[in-house]
Amino acid sequence: MKLSRQFTVFGSAIFCVVVFSLYLMLDHIDHSKNPNGERIQKVSTVLRLSIHYHLERLLAENNEIIGNIRDSVINLRETVKDGKMFPEGNMSQGDLELLPPAPALLPIHSEDCQFAARTYSKMLDVYDLLSFDNPDGGVWKQGFDISYQDNEWDNEPLQVFVVPHSHNDPGWLKTFDDYYRDQTQHILNNMVVKLHEDSRRKMIWSEISYFSKWWDNIDEQKRDAVRRLIESGQLEVATGGWVMPDEANTHYFALIDQLVEGHQWLERNLGVKPKTGWAVDPFGHTPTQAYLLRQAGLSNMLIQRVHYSVKKHFASQKTLEFFWRQNWDQDSSSDILCHMMPFYSYDVPHTCGPDPKICCQFDFKRLPGGRISCPWRIPPQAITDNNVQERAQTLLDQYRKKSKLFRTNVLLAPLGDDFRYTEAVEWDQQFENYQKLFDYMNSHPELHVQAQFGTISDYFEALRKSTGMDPVGMNVGQLALPVLSGDFFTYADRDDHYWSGYFTSRPFYKRLDRVLESHLRAAEVLYSLTLANIQKYGQPNDYPAVDNYKLLTEARRNLGLFQHHDAITGTGKDWVVVDYGTRLFHSILNVKRVIVSSAHWLVLKDKQTYYHDPSNPVLQMDDVQPAQDALPRKIIFEFFTVPRLLVVYNPTEQARMSMVTVYVTTPKVRVLNAVGHVVRAQVSAVWNDVSHAAADVFQLSFVAQAAPLGLSVYQLMEGMEPRTEAAKYMILQDGRQISISELEHFQQFYQQDAAPVHIENPHLKLSISTATGLLEKMSLKEDDSEHLIKVEFVWYGTTSNKDKSGAYLFLPDKEATIYSPSQPPVVRVTKGPLFSEVTTTFTHITHTLRLYNIQGVEGQSVEICNTVDIRGETNHEIAMRITSDLNSKDRFFTDLNGYQVGHHGMRNVDFCDWS
Repeated sequence: MKLSRQFTVFGSAIFCVVVFSLYLMLDHIDHSKNPNGERIQKVSTVLRLSIHYHLERLLAENNEIIGNIRDSVINLRETVKDGKMFPEGNMSQGDLELLPPAPALLPIHSEDCQFAARTYSKMLDVYDLLSFDNPDGGVWKQGFDISYQDNEWDNEPLQVFVVPHSHNDPGWLKTFDDYYRDQTQHILNNMVVKLHEDSRRKMIWSEISYFSKWWDNIDEQKRDAVRRLIESGQLEVATGGWVMPDEANTHYFALIDQLVEGHQWLERNLGVKPKTGWAVDPFGHTPTQAYLLRQAGLSNMLIQRVHYSVKKHFASQKTLEFFWRQNWDQDSSSDILCHMMPFYSYDVPHTCGPDPKICCQFDFKRLPGGRISCPWRIPPQAITDNNVQERAQTLLDQYRKKSKLFRTNVLLAPLGDDFRYTEAVEWDQQFENYQKLFDYMNSHPELHVQAQFGTISDYFEALRKSTGMDPVGMNVGQLALPVLSGDFFTYADRDDHYWSGYFTSRPFYKRLDRVLESHLRAAEVLYSLTLANIQKYGQPNDYPAVDNYKLLTEARRNLGLFQHHDAITGTGKDWVVVDYGTRLFHSILNVKRVIVSSAHWLVLKDKQTYYHDPSNPVLQMDDVQPAQDALPRKIIFEFFTVPRLLVVYNPTEQARMSMVTVYVTTPKVRVLNAVGHVVRAQVSAVWNDVSHAAADVFQLSFVAQAAPLGLSVYQLMEGMEPRTEAAKYMILQDGRQISISELEHFQQFYQQDAAPVHIENPHLKLSISTATGLLEKMSLKEDDSEHLIKVEFVWYGTTSNKDKSGAYLFLPDKEATIYSPSQPPVVRVTKGPLFSEVTTTFTHITHTLRLYNIQGVEGQSVEICNTVDIRGETNHEIAMRITSDLNSKDRFFTDLNGYQVGHHGMRNVDFCDWS
């Protein structure tokens, strides 16, 4: 027996080394140097994935055997260090001759074999495995049948945590304030009363925007009651952000801002630091949010809206719980423990188990006589002594089936939905009936289950304990959970219903979000610099420090509110969108006031001359937005006897050199920097329409420089200046040149044939069709290479089915058709010393390509600007398509929150009948 055991240990060690060596071989294949590199890469990817999932399945089934082998390896470590294969006296000399002479051995640690039980996968590889079909899975329509043996929990009982929650959208079908008035305040008021009635009851809350508004309206007695609920563990704040943010359209600055705003509020008012993230409703999930939560000190998180095929695959592999790791991470420093909900939705019918018809019977708000019922027409039953046995066993069957999708005997069962627990009667219906079920289950040991109410952190604490992990750490534990990197876009909840419509819904307000975000950062930096400067020079009498702080706080909260997954997504009702837009608009105006008053103080040499007059500020911003739904317009600089001062601010941490454009009343302008040197400038026309220029307004452009977080002052003076040069123009339509009248300050140029128009700078040369006004080729001057880069616009219609493209979905009726306006476009070519551009005006689109003659990134890139107006169209969408000669095969890359890049594969999944 001893010899057999030694062979087992030695064989397992060799197995680990061989498999690990195979991994290293696959990782070190040099595809670029092999003419069949593509084939080798595909083979190695398949082989790697095969090893991942085959090992995971085999080792999960034989976990106990591997544990014994690992223990044996640990016991032999000291002997191995001494260079001896077996302890002295265990075997005779004859026995030793059964083995060949062993080479010098290195110490073998138990961790060396843990890779076999802890797989590492990338979502890019997972997607390659999926067929993205949607066969009928039985009661779990998007899954499969689940079975179990009654004795599976005899040795380790099932531990069930039912987590009551109420998902409160800060705006969607109603505005934020209307939701609060009609529903949210009543939910929170009832929470305080109903949780205090029974210490076994628990609840989680997520949206601090609502919680803070409610807090401001309750008395100190109720506040103390809330603090006691939190201290006792009955109430948990999950995530703790201002909202539950969208994860596709949001920029990481705003994601951080709304998270910090919520966490600071919690720290100030409740002394609470969230431990677990809760994201049940964002339409897809980004690793950027996972990273930010980890950096904010959270150890766990939950996600829900993931493509149904991905959920099914993870459920079949028992990998719905995993460590989410960043793509760039070489170790586990960015890991966060993540739970993916397995079923269709976060409502009660889809959270207790795989059969929604059964689970709906345990949503006691749907008891007969209520306002909502079960779609499957089998209503819940109030729990009584007569039916508790049958009801408990029915519910336990669902719990057991759901638990088969996970690796531990700790089960999560959320209990809630949108705006639940508004009325006191629902609290009684849910908590009293469930408590009767729990009491029955827990009092019958033969059921082998322990069920209770819990918070989301209660669940993760039990999960970590069951796997041998630290309470908050990311170590492997006794039962290793897999590691995963990548993102969960694009989300689909059924068939071809891909939720990519919201990527572009209401783009005007998506832009407004970025405007406020950039202005808010600029204002916060200037405000902070001003306060520090005031401490150095002495406090002025009238710098509005307190007022500015309030304006910044309100702006942060309005920006945070707009990160909500029904706000920046564009999926709210029209009047709700107007409410969001109004908040953003007013906050932009307010942060501009902060910028102006702070910059005024900072640029003054004599601080004693500072004064604050809100009705007549010394400085003005260079643009004005008249309303929340209007485009901004430039203010016009008029010249008098004294020079006009222009202050340029750089809110970034790097020195910048960038093009600045202002509107002036004369083309004869001189630009001077702070030391009086003349700055090269370009004067261009301001166009009233596609071919008529304004006679009294001109664009003045020059390259401004500013230090990191610095302010630069420029003087604008009226007068002739050789270094201020005028742009030249050519206008074409249908390949023919059009004469421009009333262009007295600018020259026109012509070309002899219909050859492509060229604009260029020291780095790039663009070729644009004279007929379409669209880019066709781009040349890189650095290596004289020419690339085919074709820009075109296309139309998408929408399917004739019941579900159509809209705010959420992208469901086209057929392949895109080329956009062909009834009139040929007007193409206006501008050439100047600082920038050149081609502006093409179609019926619905104004398209501009611009090249800057400037050093740095701006000069090495093409700026594309599109202004689109399809308000007269119904069920049509316009897209810009860029086709290049880059051989990217089936891979493409997408932005993730302005923070990182996601890797994706292209698949042809044909759900649509386009015939």
